[in-house]
Amino acid sequence: MPSGDRKVRIENSPFYRDGILENEIPTRIGSSDESMPVVLWKFLTRQKAARPIPGEGEIPVVKSDLKRLSVEGDCLVWFGHSSFLMQLGGKTLLFDPVFYKASPVSFVNRPFKGTDIYKPSDLPERIDYLVISHDHWDHLDYRTVRELKDRVGKVVCPLGVGEDFVYWGYREAQLIELDCNENATDGAFVFHCLPTRHFSGRGFRSMRTQRASWLVDAPSRRIFYSGDGGYSDRFSRYGAAFPGIDLAILENGQYNQDWRDIHMMPEYLGQAVKALQPQRFMTMHHSKYALANHDWDEPRRNEKAAAEVSGVPLVVVQIGEVVPL
Repeated sequence: MPSGDRKVRIENSPFYRDGILENEIPTRIGSSDESMPVVLWKFLTRQKAARPIPGEGEIPVVKSDLKRLSVEGDCLVWFGHSSFLMQLGGKTLLFDPVFYKASPVSFVNRPFKGTDIYKPSDLPERIDYLVISHDHWDHLDYRTVRELKDRVGKVVCPLGVGEDFVYWGYREAQLIELDCNENATDGAFVFHCLPTRHFSGRGFRSMRTQRASWLVDAPSRRIFYSGDGGYSDRFSRYGAAFPGIDLAILENGQYNQDWRDIHMMPEYLGQAVKALQPQRFMTMHHSKYALANHDWDEPRRNEKAAAEVSGVPLVVVQIGEVVPL
């Protein structure tokens, strides 16, 4: 739990009400007024979605030599789900890395066969910015960030999440810890912490830390990373406030009517892309885990439909592929 000066910052946040950090608009975690323990229990015990069948529907994975990436050219590597490596403006950024466990127990949220071939040891020796959207297990993996500790320059995270990093051995001086609607400049980079529509927490106590989308202004281009979150008019606001987004990376997967407020439903994906007005877009939060009951390959169909609705070019990325920007 956040403490000390961090706790004071949280209590002074405009999003703080009655002991929690609320979303900017009313948002239900579940489709009813069920408590968080009930929602989590249903999540852990429900029937799982179909997984890829070996020999019939394997997910294509490329094993690239990431230690040889040139910092001179901007590029992106997706590791499945919401984990990305980016080279931007001569710096290396790593978003929401999960290379071991996407849940507190090993028998839940196991990756699809063949999608977990990357480990922290495969990454470049220097990670200039480790960017975290929120503290859920499928976005913040303890073992991964512990192994990266001596290779990370700065951690960019939402308010409250820094408490975990300090507890895990990172220094306060490494943290760029922002509340929603705050921004920070570090060298030639500007990080904008923007509200999303989701929830946070690594146990049964929820909403004690902030969750965010990130707009990264790099010297070479502007990147939007949605993190997790249901649809709202914020995409129109961000498209107007940050014109000229070069690449938008949007959540697309692990959705369900039972949590339609907190994850992007397929029918809204194209609207979100159109509202942001990026030069191109790609999607994430799929192709590695079955956290919901939709078909494992349904998000790939969703993104094609969103490209048709929005008229924005779609970037289709394979896990591990080095994609020049």
